[in-house]
Amino acid sequence: MSIPVRPILSAMRCRPAGPMLVALQIALAVALLANVAFIVKQRADKIDRPTGMDVENTFVVWSQGFAQTFNYQATMQEDLAYLRSLDGVVAATPMSHVPLGGSVFDADLSGRPRDRTNRTLADYYEVDHQAIEALGLHLIAGREFQPDEILPPLDGHSQSTLVHGIIVTQAFANALFPEGHALGRTVYDREDAPMTIIGIVERMHGGWVDWKYLDNAFLLPRLPTSAFGPRTYYVVRTRPGRRDRVARSAEEHMSLSNPGRVIEEVRSLQSYKDRGYRRDRNMGIFLLCVTGVLLMITSLGVFALATFNVSTRVRQIGTRRALGARQRDIVFHFMTENWLIMAVGTFVGCPLALAGGIWLSHEFQLPPLNAYFLAGTVVGLWFIGQLAAWQPARRAAAVSPAVATRTI
Repeated sequence: MSIPVRPILSAMRCRPAGPMLVALQIALAVALLANVAFIVKQRADKIDRPTGMDVENTFVVWSQGFAQTFNYQATMQEDLAYLRSLDGVVAATPMSHVPLGGSVFDADLSGRPRDRTNRTLADYYEVDHQAIEALGLHLIAGREFQPDEILPPLDGHSQSTLVHGIIVTQAFANALFPEGHALGRTVYDREDAPMTIIGIVERMHGGWVDWKYLDNAFLLPRLPTSAFGPRTYYVVRTRPGRRDRVARSAEEHMSLSNPGRVIEEVRSLQSYKDRGYRRDRNMGIFLLCVTGVLLMITSLGVFALATFNVSTRVRQIGTRRALGARQRDIVFHFMTENWLIMAVGTFVGCPLALAGGIWLSHEFQLPPLNAYFLAGTVVGLWFIGQLAAWQPARRAAAVSPAVATRTI
C-alpha cells in the first residue's frame, strides 16, 4: 500500500495551525520527558546504590544520659552486655554517630607525614571490636579489631591519640594510595599522628548521603567520645526477620534499666537511609507525576486534533468512500497524517532534549543525557500518539457515503 503523502500534506496546509501546535507540543514533550526520565533514573540509582552494610537487619538505639551521677562508660558496658545477650542478635557495637544518619565526623588523612596539601577527607567512626560484624561489612583485606585494642573514650585530646590501627573502606584506601597496596601502610592526621591500616572493607557509606566523599570512611578502635554530652548510639544487627522484635525488647528493657538516662529513639537503619534519601525520593515521585501529566496533555492534544480533522472532513471522507476507498484506507490516511505530525515534532524535539541535557549537566553537575532515554522517549510518545489517534480514525472510517452526501 502506497502512502498518500501529497493529499495528506494538502489537507494539513489548509489548516496549518492545528498540526503546528501539536507538533510543537510533541517537541516540547520529547525534550522534557527524555530529561525527566533520565533524572528519575539517576535518583533511583542513587537511592539503590549499595551501602556495604546490612541495612535491612540492623537497628539503632540512641541513649542519652542526663543525671549528674550517670556513669557514661559503665552504662555503655552494661548496655552492650545486655544487647549482645538477646536472642537473635548477631553483634552490637557503640558508635560515635550513625551511618546514613545525616551527620559527618570528618577527618583528612594523608599517606605522607607533614603533608598539608595532598589530604583526603573521610567520615570516621569510633567503634569497638564488633563493628565489622554489627554493620555487616565485608572485610576484603586485613583483620578486625581485637577487644584489647579498644581504647577508652577521649577526654579533650586529639582524635588520633594512642590509636595505632584503623580499618578503612576500599574507596578511601584507593584515594590515599592510588598505586594500591594500602594494607599495612601508615597514614597521618593533621597533627602527624601515625595510624596503620590494619583492615580494608569493601564498602561503607558515611553519614550524609549527599556528601562528595560518601564512600570514604574509616573506623577507629575507641569507645565513642561524649563530645556532645553522655550520648551513645548502639548499632545492633540481628538475624533476618528478627529486627523489629528484638528492637522492641531492647527499648522496653533499656528505658527502665537506668534512671539516669533516657532512650531517645530506637529506629531501624533502613529508616535512617529512607530519611537521608527522602528528598531524592520525593523529587522522583514529583517528576513521575509531571511525566504522567505531560503524557496525558500530549495524548489529549493528538486526540483533539484528530477528532477535529475528522469532524471537518466528513464530506471529503464520504467522497473518498464513494470513489471506492475502504474503511482501512481511511484509517490509514488519518494514522499517516498523525504519524507525519509526530515525526516533525520528534525531529524538532530531539535537539531540544539534547540541548536541555547539556544545560542540566552544566548547571547541576548531572551526567549527559543518555541517548537510550531519548530514543525510548521518542518511541513511547510515538506509540501513545498513534494510540490516541486510533479512535478518531476509526470514527472517520465509519462515515458512510450516504451520510457524507447529505452534508452537501
